[in-house]
Amino acid sequence: MPELEGKSARSQSGSKKQRSAMAERSSFEAVLQRDRLLIGAGLAVLTLLAWGYMAALASRMSDAPAATLTQAWGVSDFFFAFGMWSVMMMGMMLPSASPMVLTFAGISRQRNAERPLLHTALFVGGYLLVWVGYSAGAALLQGAFRTAALLTPMGASTSPLLAGGLLVGAGLYQWTPLKAACLTGCRTPMGFLMAEWRPGRRGALAMGLRHGWTCALCCWATMALMFVLGAMHLLWMAALTALCLIEKVAPAGDWIGRVAGALFIGWGLWLMAGGML
Repeated sequence: MPELEGKSARSQSGSKKQRSAMAERSSFEAVLQRDRLLIGAGLAVLTLLAWGYMAALASRMSDAPAATLTQAWGVSDFFFAFGMWSVMMMGMMLPSASPMVLTFAGISRQRNAERPLLHTALFVGGYLLVWVGYSAGAALLQGAFRTAALLTPMGASTSPLLAGGLLVGAGLYQWTPLKAACLTGCRTPMGFLMAEWRPGRRGALAMGLRHGWTCALCCWATMALMFVLGAMHLLWMAALTALCLIEKVAPAGDWIGRVAGALFIGWGLWLMAGGML
């Protein structure tokens, strides 16, 4: 009888531990779900604000007097273009970065990091900082193109050779090993984070910068295609955003990107041939 009572006590104790473990796991999963909702909502708000700004800017510039749009390019124009490109890159790149951001948040919570939401914000900040740097380069390039009369005031190419060259270059880049390697990093969030993980706040910022750099190497040529139809062309902006998202999340996204690259090459060659006639 004492042996039976001992077995019963051990059984009850094991059952309590099992229920406690299940309760803790359920509680942790609820916290993870809450984090995902908060972070997903935050990314959605930032994206919508960026698109709203671009839509309002496009409407305002289309209604502006022609004289104000054709004036010489100056320092103030650079800063205006820099801000515009920065907001545009945020609106275009955050959707495709969302899987990586959410995966980072989950790992950060699982590793019992202090204030994981703050770490996630630092990760996103590091990511966007890279695209801010890209925007500075794009604004300088826009100024050079405007000075050479190769762009309209709305940022669209006036030269078939320029537009065609950008399309052919971006299309060829879609087929390069560098593009494939960077896209692999973007398509496998868990593998990227396990390889690049660094603890602490500085680590979160450093990982965000690292992912931003990988993403910029992956998509820089695609983003430069905004010069083809214009930075104020919202449908073109939406199409390129969708391409970047599909490349990173669709099962055959890498091959879809290559097909898009072939279409870019064909379109570019057609424009260049027309421009040389």
